[in-house]
Amino acid sequence: MKKFYVCSFGGCGSYMLTRALKSYGKAYHIHSRSPPEKLQYIGNENGGNTYYEWFNGKEIPDNEVSDYYVIYIYRNPIHAIYSCYSRFKNRMSQHLKNIQTNTTTKFEEILEKKQDLYGIEEFFDNYTIPNPNRNYKIYCVNYSHIFTKQNELSKLLEIGPLNLQNKET
Repeated sequence: MKKFYVCSFGGCGSYMLTRALKSYGKAYHIHSRSPPEKLQYIGNENGGNTYYEWFNGKEIPDNEVSDYYVIYIYRNPIHAIYSCYSRFKNRMSQHLKNIQTNTTTKFEEILEKKQDLYGIEEFFDNYTIPNPNRNYKIYCVNYSHIFTKQNELSKLLEIGPLNLQNKET
């Protein structure tokens, strides 16, 4: 059975993609800041003891890694931050667990200082810069193109149609 790890820093369509992939196997919504070198389970799976959307330190056996598809979905951080803020402004500190750093930084501080106070660039780099020591591939998906290129993503993942619909337009 295929297993999909859909990773993001939040506000990037990861929840939408996770729901769509559940038709084709087990799909997990992940917000770990740093992908491990050896693929790991998440949360409390296989004896782990961490937040349910983070890698837990328990390695997946090499003979099972090929069942997993690690997908990193991202978008322009400004759009992601605004998306998160508009949906989670009353629970922003809870949603900031996704980025695992600077969870006390206020949205207004980002607007005032015009800096990446959440460390989103580093989060992005952790997934997109190749690491030859990883025992798995990371498929990077730009949210800005997911609706027009969803058939290509389906083909890449060797699954049927995703039927994603853009509700923002």
